Amino acid sequence: MEPAEVWGARWDACDNPMVRRYMEGVCRKQSLVILAADLRTMAGLNDLIDNVGPHIAALKTHVDLVDDWTAESWGLLCEKASAHDLLIFEDRKFADIGPISRGQMAGAYDIRTWANVVTAHGISGPDIVDGLCAGWNDVGNEGGVLLLAQMSSRGNLLGLEGYTDSMVSAGIANPGVFGFIGNGSRADELTELRTKVGDRKLIWTPGVNLAVGDGEMGQRYGHPRDAILAGSDGIIVGSGIYKSETPGDVAEAYAKLSWDTLLERSG
Repeated sequence: MEPAEVWGARWDACDNPMVRRYMEGVCRKQSLVILAADLRTMAGLNDLIDNVGPHIAALKTHVDLVDDWTAESWGLLCEKASAHDLLIFEDRKFADIGPISRGQMAGAYDIRTWANVVTAHGISGPDIVDGLCAGWNDVGNEGGVLLLAQMSSRGNLLGLEGYTDSMVSAGIANPGVFGFIGNGSRADELTELRTKVGDRKLIWTPGVNLAVGDGEMGQRYGHPRDAILAGSDGIIVGSGIYKSETPGDVAEAYAKLSWDTLLERSG
């Protein structure tokens, strides 16, 4: 199927070039799975990508989590991700003013040169998006920012009155915004967010697992099918895949479920 058929109004309405790149990748790989590769070693990350690469659409990283990081080894990892047709999503959760965020896109990790998507809080104001996009522009790249509109962890403060609405209203108008992070563990909250966001921006959701319920340290999980039907365009899955005995098989199961559900939604 062509991406326009699968994504419908989202395909026509999107205003960030990285969004269409993601949508096309989803259709090629028949997967809405974003792998949260929260591992501490380069060897572990490389092995994981080798196992699950064919079944995921994007790789979510925390570059500063890796104990044995080097610029050379990270460059090779990014080449491997590209060979597997993956977007690289650095879950940095930037939160500073625009000029500082622009500088943080450079620095030792030089995120602007390899990340296609990054996350940001909007607590410092809408200029953070412009700062992050300026970081990409400084090296002739382009990317997209995911604003945190909701979180799935217990007790988070993003649910305070007015916060999500402020994030959505600021983000919808900015072409540098790829989309929003929503709460995959609560389908009713996600449905409400989708109504506010409309079709111009995507929603990616952590907090999903084939085994629903409470996880470690306040994490909550909902079923990925419920999240996609409620409006999620990408399911972020971590330990449910990489802590399994057969990560490749489990990733494939998530991919099939996500693709089948997307087709159900679009049909």
